[in-house]
Amino acid sequence: MRPYELTVAEAAEAVGTRRLSPVELVDSTLERIARVEPHLNAFTTVTADRARDAARRAETEIARGTHRGPLHGVPVGLKDLIDVAGLATTASSRVRACHRARTDSTVAARLDSAGAALVGKTHTHEFAYGLTTPQTANAWHPDRVAGGSSGGSAVAVAAGAAAFALGTDTGGSIRVPAALNGVVGLKPTYGLVPRHGVTSLSWSLDHVGPLTRTVEDAGLVLAALAGHDPRDPASVAAPTAQHRSGPDTDPTDRSDPTDLRGLRVGVPGNYYFDRVDPEVEAAVRRAIGRLEELGARLVDVEIPMTRYIRATHWGLMVPEASAYHERTLRTVPDLYGTDVRVLLAAGELVTAVDHLRAQRARTLMGRAWREMMAAVDLIAAPTVPLTAVESGRTDVTWADGSVEGVADAYVRLSAPANLTGFPALTVPVGLDSAGLPIGMQLMGRPFDEATLLRAGHAYERTGTARGLAPQRAS
Repeated sequence: MRPYELTVAEAAEAVGTRRLSPVELVDSTLERIARVEPHLNAFTTVTADRARDAARRAETEIARGTHRGPLHGVPVGLKDLIDVAGLATTASSRVRACHRARTDSTVAARLDSAGAALVGKTHTHEFAYGLTTPQTANAWHPDRVAGGSSGGSAVAVAAGAAAFALGTDTGGSIRVPAALNGVVGLKPTYGLVPRHGVTSLSWSLDHVGPLTRTVEDAGLVLAALAGHDPRDPASVAAPTAQHRSGPDTDPTDRSDPTDLRGLRVGVPGNYYFDRVDPEVEAAVRRAIGRLEELGARLVDVEIPMTRYIRATHWGLMVPEASAYHERTLRTVPDLYGTDVRVLLAAGELVTAVDHLRAQRARTLMGRAWREMMAAVDLIAAPTVPLTAVESGRTDVTWADGSVEGVADAYVRLSAPANLTGFPALTVPVGLDSAGLPIGMQLMGRPFDEATLLRAGHAYERTGTARGLAPQRAS
């Protein structure tokens, strides 16, 4: 196995025991980037010198007996909304072409403290305002969409161009591209990971989280990111350290990690399996059946207030995004892409009354979800209703004859976790007949990421193993 193919956990073990030099690991990853980047365009910028400096520093520290933890010397990509001092934060937009960050974002500073080696900034759908990241190709099929808005991060991880990456998620922007590229994506509980220094789309819905190749890796990265930061008004001090107790973190624990006895898995009878591609539904139901085989008890649940989900999400996100961009939309409107400019203009038409109604609906929805979750430990459902569509495709026609926009379809099943702030994890569960990845979404109670990681890890260890996207042979 080549170094760039290692998971975070594998790389951490090899680096920590000095079987692999961080310099070798980073050099292998940079060589991989050079090989696949012309076809994928996952990065806005590659920080090769910075990554090599971090790798040499990690090698020296480890040789002296100072090992910072599982991310020490491990290559990471950061979505280009995340500030790193001295580097551009372009948000993949001409509006930010000349922007340079003066200070690190909280998450970048925490990864630096953990010793991670930044290999580059990854593309986003412009200002994270979309679900396709059109400038980046899908890691499994170059003529398919990468998914958005963290498309560059998902593609980089899937292609071996980073061991892990960070993305942001306002309506599904970590989970959608993760599902479409066959990697793991975790949207933490709202407020668990600070957003200071991260360009906002909608401040009441934005989350920062990891994209990784395994569930175990997602837990390792989350442990480095989580924690209160007073500079983010939404940041909370988690009442317990549950979010840090992901799989395989306690070396004295000899329990079977695939034993899910006692776990109650909610299976929606409405909404989440409506207008879903048959191959996606079949793969996800098989995966849910696998959870049952591992000891979980399946419980039928009814998703509350489904008729209000889209309107509530729109009523919150769109005016908040327009407020954030108010000055530049007036001064340099032509520098925005047409799709984003239209959405920002539309946001200015949403009234304060409608925005307040959306806030009230979100409160009621959160209460209803908490009541539903009292009967189960997590919900299992599709992450997205269909796999990666052809680049440039705008609509989906369903079996009932209804037509839905591609972006609307991709956000439909992921938005509830943003509205409620509940944690959500997407795990690869197979491929469709075109060879494209399918994702299962697990949603849990606030600050109970540990349960999601436990279930996802158990499935992962007993499901069909799969490596990187097909570009690994290139």
